[in-house]
Amino acid sequence: MKFLDQAKVYVRSGDGGAGAVSFRREKFIEFGGPDGGDGGRGGNVWAEAVDGLNTLIDYRYQQHFKAKTGGHGMGRDRHGAKGADVVLKVPVGTQLLEEDNETLIADLTELGQRELLLEGGNGGFGNAHFKSSTNRAPRRANPGQEGEEKWIWLRLKLIADIGIVGLPNAGKSTLLARVSAAKPKIAEYPFTTLHPNLGVVRHKGVEFVLADIPGLIEGAHEGAGIGDRFLGHVERCRALVHLVDATGENPGKAYETVREELEAYGHGLAEKDEIVALSRADIATPEQLKSAKGKIRRRTGHMPLVISAATGQGIEMLLDQCLELVGKAAEEAAAAADPRWSRP
Repeated sequence: MKFLDQAKVYVRSGDGGAGAVSFRREKFIEFGGPDGGDGGRGGNVWAEAVDGLNTLIDYRYQQHFKAKTGGHGMGRDRHGAKGADVVLKVPVGTQLLEEDNETLIADLTELGQRELLLEGGNGGFGNAHFKSSTNRAPRRANPGQEGEEKWIWLRLKLIADIGIVGLPNAGKSTLLARVSAAKPKIAEYPFTTLHPNLGVVRHKGVEFVLADIPGLIEGAHEGAGIGDRFLGHVERCRALVHLVDATGENPGKAYETVREELEAYGHGLAEKDEIVALSRADIATPEQLKSAKGKIRRRTGHMPLVISAATGQGIEMLLDQCLELVGKAAEEAAAAADPRWSRP
């Protein structure tokens, strides 16, 4: 299945049904009177976060969604049926935005969460609605109210516990493939990863979701490369694993480049807890490792982990620290929801 994290769709609610003009005409009933029923209400347009989806690819092949028109009124005081609603089923973590792609309508972050996008038009009154003591035989009925329409943007921001960030070719996809059952594309050229990949990691009886974010380069927050489009996925992550290639020319500069992009993008990315790890330790020389560790320590204030996804070196310690960050984030979320759960 292809990954798509942004789509533009047209939605329209249903028109209301028309009221009926009808009179009761039965044998032996001298004064029948008006009996035209009201029209039914048009269908609404909803968006709902459902399970089992992690892409908006369905909205590439269908962009128009229209709710049904309400049923028309009929004689014998029969009212029209309500028009069927239309529901946009989207993955958890999808944002709904206006046509300007900036104004937020709703953020569907919980399974089963629903948002009413457009209401259907009201049904028109039949002539039975207009009868009175002075107007015993009204011959008028209202048409149904027209529905609403607009274009909206769907923007998916994946929800993961830990996000892996770094420059292109830092070993992010290789790490994800090592610790989970995910099978991202891996190759020896930059920008191998063109879309985020998710993997479920099982470590010491605990499961958490790991996200491989496409590589960031200098100027990514302004549109350079492909990182700016996917920085939004990092917003949902509780913590970050920052991979730095130990065999690179300047690991310290590589670390600073990614940090500057996270800070420039904003939205709290720079404040997230971070694990810094030097990757590709299996092909790095002792001199390269020593130099890289010294440069990272001077910039972060602590010694980075040294890992190799190919051989498994340092992976156990990395996953242990990931579990600590996941547990810490869960406690903070519980404390924010209910202060009684916070530790004394």
